[in-house]
Amino acid sequence: MKLPFIILFLTIQISLVSQIRSGYEISVRVTGISDSTLFLAYHYGDKQYLKDTIKLDKTGYGVFKGKESLPQGIYLVVLPGKKYFEILVPEDQFFEVKCSYPDFFNTLSFSGSEENSAFIEYQRNWIKLQGKAQELAERYQKNRNNNDSLRILQETRLKHEEKMKEYLREVESKNKGSLLAMLVRAMMPVEMPEFSIPQGIKNPDSLRYMLTYFYNKEHFFDNIDFSDERILRTPIYHSKLDTFFKNVVIQLPDSINKEIDKLFVKIGNNYKMFQYTAVYLFNHFRESEIMGHDAVIVKLADDIYLSGKADWTTEEWRDNLRKEVDRIRPNLIGVKAHDLIMNTYNNVFVSLNEIKKDFVILIFWEPDCGHCKEAVPKLRDYYDKNKDKGIEVFAVCTQPDREKWEKYIQENKLTWINGWDPMRITRYDYYYNVTSTPLIYILDRDKKIIAKKLPVESVESFINDYRKYNMK
Repeated sequence: MKLPFIILFLTIQISLVSQIRSGYEISVRVTGISDSTLFLAYHYGDKQYLKDTIKLDKTGYGVFKGKESLPQGIYLVVLPGKKYFEILVPEDQFFEVKCSYPDFFNTLSFSGSEENSAFIEYQRNWIKLQGKAQELAERYQKNRNNNDSLRILQETRLKHEEKMKEYLREVESKNKGSLLAMLVRAMMPVEMPEFSIPQGIKNPDSLRYMLTYFYNKEHFFDNIDFSDERILRTPIYHSKLDTFFKNVVIQLPDSINKEIDKLFVKIGNNYKMFQYTAVYLFNHFRESEIMGHDAVIVKLADDIYLSGKADWTTEEWRDNLRKEVDRIRPNLIGVKAHDLIMNTYNNVFVSLNEIKKDFVILIFWEPDCGHCKEAVPKLRDYYDKNKDKGIEVFAVCTQPDREKWEKYIQENKLTWINGWDPMRITRYDYYYNVTSTPLIYILDRDKKIIAKKLPVESVESFINDYRKYNMK
């Protein structure tokens, strides 16, 4: 009696499975060009990579196809002249794209992909909304001296921003469960609550700013679905990481490291998201020129790359990283400087740790170095004016020619502590990671490293600011 129901159930199941075919077949018809080569590329973070190539026939028709389905995400159809338009490659990857050249964007249409039809509609509307926002921003800048106009324009801008947010919410709602909905949600800014500031608070604007900052920081990634690795095949996640670690987080290593820990908790066990994020963070902070960011590299090395989690790296690469980190670790900002007990120009041994000054400027230099010839005299002039104000210089020559060293000291009248260790017995090159000259460190009274790799032109302002903000 139940047999017909079972047969019907199986038929429905087979039908549903067959609706999502494996492989991909994206037909492209471009009116206005023929016998031309088109490329199918994809985003991976902030980079684009080639996936497929076709040659259009005389009618402007061609088909990108393959037996294996493409990873879902935003792809680019690249036309002659390196012009392109974007398409979504969702779960169902059998559809047709039509357009005319050269006005391909305004003539773009899809058959067999409602999601792409919604995507192109979204793109066109979003461009109009962004254009209006840009127009209002330009008008705001032009009227900065007119308070009445500024007030009206600011209200108009806020209303338009809300209109843009509402449009994103509308697109997400209409396309729930789709790749497009996921992408649009990921782009939504943090919804900021109204903060209640108690009466009588001094500087309420400052408090409101701080509350806004902390809320934005804590909720910045709320609209990212870390379980959905499709976002890696778009520019969105990379852009969010870039904005967060460049513009949102305070650029202090302790603050950055705390946010890195929180981010990896959000990512959880998604391997591809973990890998992409780890690589992004390592590359970003390794290339950073902001003082102290090497502490972030040490953290990433310890927690990820040298802990066995980064299985995408080779043993040789990890060995080189371990050596690099071992040279950075002893001279991080905040670490007590390694003592240097060294003979000097006056033939008297001096201990770096026994210098009783508010600041010790430690400089590694050599007489024949072109940059040193500019930096050392500038530092000498600063020292001569400030040596009675709690400042000492400990200068270490990194080359072994004593005659050149003594001659340079005499000719340039260097009266600070001139250290001499031609055999590098103190291992200063290891403890201070001396790979080039000039190299400047600044130590406080307790011989903690408070600055490193400073240009000589920044020494005076750094010490003045440190006195002002860090010394009581």
